[in-house]
Amino acid sequence: MSNSEVLFLGLLSLIAFERLFELRLSQKNAAEIREKGGQEWGAGHFPVMVFLHTALFPSAWAEVHFLHRPWHPLWAWAMGLLILATMLLRYWAIRSLGPHWNTRVIVLPGAQLVQQGPYRWIRHPNYLAVIVELVAIPLFHGAWWTATGFGLANIALLRHRIRVEEQAMASLCKGAESMAQKPRFL
Repeated sequence: MSNSEVLFLGLLSLIAFERLFELRLSQKNAAEIREKGGQEWGAGHFPVMVFLHTALFPSAWAEVHFLHRPWHPLWAWAMGLLILATMLLRYWAIRSLGPHWNTRVIVLPGAQLVQQGPYRWIRHPNYLAVIVELVAIPLFHGAWWTATGFGLANIALLRHRIRVEEQAMASLCKGAESMAQKPRFL
């Protein structure tokens, strides 16, 4: 295993551990929202999302290792900075949503739609971060097939999820009419 592969494996491991932290926070928040009467929408797509986001890591590693993808340090730096930017955006979104953030679509009826942080300007900053990140992570070490395949699969999945989420918020949240006035991503 080359030094660049060890570095890539380390990056994948760090991100995977970070995701476990996020999942614990999500489960805590989801349980609290459910206790208050929160309603889950579109639960059927959630296992697909978990599979997609989990399978990215071994797929990227396998592509780099078995297909001997070349290491380009400048490209890796660029993708590393992009990954860092996506994490900052995602954590800004998570912080802005506070106890309402979770990885499922669970909405508390009558809750006020969040209009702070990045939600002042766009409807789905967390999904923007995920879209970019699912491409940037494999591209850190040139895993083009993984970036393309998982990137396209993620976009297809998010098209469905965003429709479900926006429908839930429009039905249950106060201030949801302001969503239509903001772009989804940019």
